[in-house]
Amino acid sequence: MATGPRYKVAFRRRREGRTDFHQRLKLLVSKQTRIVARRSLKHMRLQLVIAKPEGDYTLVHADSTELGSFGYAGPTGNTPSAYLTGLLFGYKVQQAGYENAVLDMGLQVSSKGNRIYAALKGIVDSGLDVPHDPVIFPDEPRIRGEVIMEYTGIDIPAMFDETSAKIKNEFGED
Repeated sequence: MATGPRYKVAFRRRREGRTDFHQRLKLLVSKQTRIVARRSLKHMRLQLVIAKPEGDYTLVHADSTELGSFGYAGPTGNTPSAYLTGLLFGYKVQQAGYENAVLDMGLQVSSKGNRIYAALKGIVDSGLDVPHDPVIFPDEPRIRGEVIMEYTGIDIPAMFDETSAKIKNEFGED
């Protein structure tokens, strides 16, 4: 390890690979509400966050585990559940009185059609205004789970349609 008077130790979260402070600064300087999207192997988590000098405040939260209350019995770590979580989150945000935000992916790798963009498509389909390029969204058969059904035999598209309808009915959409 380097030592000496000119050596500067990086921030702990930067050393651990958990925060890109240059990207975070750009988002904070914009003073817009952020949609913080985080994915794990089993879940998708979305939060509407505003930055204050004391720290970030979470205003609205949606998790893929909430889909069970709408009748979704499939796995919660796949593309269809990410879309449904985004749809649920978008309606919750609009119900809370917010109309626009920017996406904060953190250190997630940005590749066309990934689960974060499936969640973004759900958010946009709910009517929330988020700057995006429609080219990045996954294909419709992938979002509905038709690809998963071919390999597993689980009828994900039927669960997807049923859950999507229940979410829309819950928040007054038809």
